[in-house]
Amino acid sequence: MLRSNFKTYLYNAGQYILHVLFPRVCFGCGCDLAWNARAPLCPTCENGLTLPGPLICQRCGVVLKSGGAHCFHCRGSKADKYKCKIIRSACNFNEFSRGLVHALKYQGADYVAPYMGGVMAHRFGMLTELAGVNLVIPVPLFGRRQKKRGYNQSELLARAFCAKTGLALDTATLVRVRDTGSQTKLGRAARVENMDGAFDVKNTAAVKGKTVLLIDDVATTGSTLEGCAKALRLAGAKRVLAYTFAREN
Repeated sequence: MLRSNFKTYLYNAGQYILHVLFPRVCFGCGCDLAWNARAPLCPTCENGLTLPGPLICQRCGVVLKSGGAHCFHCRGSKADKYKCKIIRSACNFNEFSRGLVHALKYQGADYVAPYMGGVMAHRFGMLTELAGVNLVIPVPLFGRRQKKRGYNQSELLARAFCAKTGLALDTATLVRVRDTGSQTKLGRAARVENMDGAFDVKNTAAVKGKTVLLIDDVATTGSTLEGCAKALRLAGAKRVLAYTFAREN
């Protein structure tokens, strides 16, 4: 007991000294975090990580400000053309989640991924429409882009998510065979065209007959997820769903 308490004391002392030398700030608002804070957000910003809703499109998960069951792009027979049947997100893409997403994606802050993946895992149980998943696959990066970044942010999220949920993870089967570049300045139609044929499945046996859950950081138009889903369905996946950390509206 004494040895355990002493180890705890040394750990806390070390954390405090690190905080004094390299103070941590909230990724949401930039305020100072407590020396023993576990989350990368202050309590106020953490409370701002709200689930999309209360009314969302039953397919793509976009918030419906005027109500209804589906958005314009998913209503009626339009939904039948999509290979990614359901897209859901753990939180809205807002001033509270944006800092985390940008830090992970553009600033090399891979250490925020376990927290973000933990949020996804915690809220996954609320999304009963995503039940029955056999396999989790992160959206892959093109090789050159991943080498430059040092990691695939979607893979880090998927690893943290699977560690909490116990779901099977596959990071090798789905690959990006074409560098699609940034889509931030492209419209919906251009994004869909840009992603067509950008992904391939290396091992069809790994996905054949399975319900696959794609993991990504942010859903905007869903074009990247749809490109992945097309490749997976062509390889024999029974059903493809998607789950992202944040949902842009």
